[in-house]
Amino acid sequence: MSKEKFERTKPHVNVGTIGHVDHGKTTLTAAMTKVMAEANGSEVTD
Repeated sequence: MSKEKFERTKPHVNVGTIGHVDHGKTTLTAAMTKVMAEANGSEVTD
């Protein structure tokens, strides 16, 4: 009963942020994601 191995076919990146609360980490991550998606011809979903 083992699980199927997940085949990752798309490039991916993990983004980790460190900082104080309310200093824009989520906003920065959203902006980076949007710019990277547009540069690679992908869609950004809100």
